[in-house]
Amino acid sequence: MPTRTVSQQREQRKNAYNAFVAACPTNKLMDTLGDKWTGLVLSTLTEGPRRYGEISAIVAGITNKMLTQTLRTLERDGLLTRHVTAQVPVRVDYALTPLGRSLIPILHLLKDWAEENMDDVFAARAAFDSAN
Repeated sequence: MPTRTVSQQREQRKNAYNAFVAACPTNKLMDTLGDKWTGLVLSTLTEGPRRYGEISAIVAGITNKMLTQTLRTLERDGLLTRHVTAQVPVRVDYALTPLGRSLIPILHLLKDWAEENMDDVFAARAAFDSAN
């Protein structure tokens, strides 16, 4: 293995997880984080653990298939945990991990930005639509 300079090593670390490279794992994570349902599902868990049915009732429009898929993806990525309690019927709770909790401030910023700028977005859409 060839010897690398400190600046070459630094550059290699910088490019190791380049989200702009399609094959990069960071690109795949960005895809998950940008998914329509991810932010909504994570946001439902900010107050504490919830059961599947509770999440489903809060996130309007999500299908059972999409909720299951989203929960599995988030669990796989370490953003939430799934805790099964042996009882009849079986109880399953989902909760944020510390990694998942670290995303909540970012999600709140995005939500706040959207709420504050929605009128401007509507105006831009109307202008675009009337021009086209």
